[in-house]
Amino acid sequence: MTQNFQAVTAACLLVRKSTYLQVGGLNEESLKVAFNDVDFCMKLFESGWRNVWTPFAEMYHHESATRGLDTTPANKARFDSEVQYMVKRWGNVLQNDPTYNPNLSLDDAQFSLAFPPRVGRLPF
Repeated sequence: MTQNFQAVTAACLLVRKSTYLQVGGLNEESLKVAFNDVDFCMKLFESGWRNVWTPFAEMYHHESATRGLDTTPANKARFDSEVQYMVKRWGNVLQNDPTYNPNLSLDDAQFSLAFPPRVGRLPF
């Protein structure tokens, strides 16, 4: 089903150049490797744009095939710094993503039900 997402990978992202420039493009200073696409998508969303995902596009993305792993001490330090940047800049949005069902867990990638629930009971 075609739907909105807070972010998509830049490996399959399509955006007008004028829109890219309007929101400041990718943050190459604070996010040299990881999360620059997520940050960019969140800036788009913040500016009133939507990230629309379609099941009708077929692509192959080999995550980290050319950049290597984040397990060396230098890469781990960089990655940890990028995580800190994202939490500081987008923490509230990451915890309350308007495109993610609040009944689902934030702790795994399997779209499992949140337990305990992340939403309160309805008042009736």
